Amino acid sequence: MPRLTLALLPALLLLAGQTFAADRPVFGWVEKTTLEPWGVELKAKLDSGALTSSMHATDVEVFEKEGDDWVRFTVDVRDEASGKKMQKTFEKPRYRKVLIRGAGGVDRRPVVLMNLCMGNTVYEEQFTLNDRSDMIYPVLLGRRTLSHLGYLDVTRTFTHSPDCDEGSIVKLDKDQKDDKDIDD
Repeated sequence: MPRLTLALLPALLLLAGQTFAADRPVFGWVEKTTLEPWGVELKAKLDSGALTSSMHATDVEVFEKEGDDWVRFTVDVRDEASGKKMQKTFEKPRYRKVLIRGAGGVDRRPVVLMNLCMGNTVYEEQFTLNDRSDMIYPVLLGRRTLSHLGYLDVTRTFTHSPDCDEGSIVKLDKDQKDDKDIDD
């Protein structure tokens, strides 16, 4: 009897995993997303090695507006849907600032809240602003965002197309819970 139980264990675990994954979407390691409400379609790399998401931005300038810190920045990207180069300057309240430590040294970056469409849901997420023009993907989605989206299957790509409209569910940053293991 113990041998039969051991033989069935992998099948039971697989079945349990499929049931568990069914309640949340599964995304590939590269997906298409749109910045909302702009609607520009971009490729995003889902990266469990990064904590905070990052977005390509140039001309990043922190300024004061009505006593609060704001950030002005330009997003200059190629729209994946049309193939056209698109550029837009945003002004957003600075949500917080982070200190990034990596192989290239230490970098201080502002963080803003941006809306992106993944599948049929709009997510308000935290993004550091960084010149990613030398990177393949203009958007990198880190663990904080991944914990809001669903599951990551590193063997897949482009599992969902962005399909958001005025009636789409919007998940605000303040209403989403981060993984308890995450800290800056």
